Amino acid sequence: MRLKKGQQLKEHASEVIEKLRQLYPDAHCELNFTNALELLVATILSAQCTDKRVNIVTRDLFRRLKTAADYAAIPQEELEVAIKSTGFFRSKSKSLRSMAQDLVQKFGGKVPPSMEELTSLAGVGRKTANVVLGNAFNINAGIVVDTHVRRLAQRLGLTRQEDPDKIEIELMRLVPQNDWTNFSHWLIWHGRRCCYSQRPDCAHCGLATICPSFDEYSKLSSGGVAKKASEEKKRSAPVARQRKQAA
Repeated sequence: MRLKKGQQLKEHASEVIEKLRQLYPDAHCELNFTNALELLVATILSAQCTDKRVNIVTRDLFRRLKTAADYAAIPQEELEVAIKSTGFFRSKSKSLRSMAQDLVQKFGGKVPPSMEELTSLAGVGRKTANVVLGNAFNINAGIVVDTHVRRLAQRLGLTRQEDPDKIEIELMRLVPQNDWTNFSHWLIWHGRRCCYSQRPDCAHCGLATICPSFDEYSKLSSGGVAKKASEEKKRSAPVARQRKQAA
């Protein structure tokens, strides 16, 4: 994969953004929540766990625990049982209770709407804060870099970085701030529905014609269909060049 430079990379990123916008106009956070506290709890539970499983667990959990004080007061063992199926339930229980205690002591039980305040809470890092700010408060403070965003940003030639914090910095330079939250959703949806980790479905990918990793990863797809997509990419290349020249 050849990473583009300067203005070329900005133009490439713009193409990626527009195609993703068209492919996933309804993309959104797939964790179920009705307020900022519920989203904060769900995001902490989602570590090393699927959103589907988290939503099953929180369906009952949110009926029982309504406030930060409820999470701070629930016994550790009882919370462990309630969230056990999400994995790492002991550490997650400790994080939830400590986070809730901080909310009660520092912010009167309310989830604060700023990066600095959110990351001051026990167990809350920048990625979790970005999820809450972007989806509960509609504040584009950064870009959520999970495993899907990391994988796709690299495959799409938007970064060579491995560290999530460095990837976020590079993406924030390429993506307009108004799209930061949506950009994460678009990549996550594409990663879950098409650009899989082991066998990406390049043959049916809406980004195939502009993806610099297509030739490499399409080999993992079924032969005939992948070949058809490759031919389509070649046919579209002269058209794309003509458009740029005309512009």
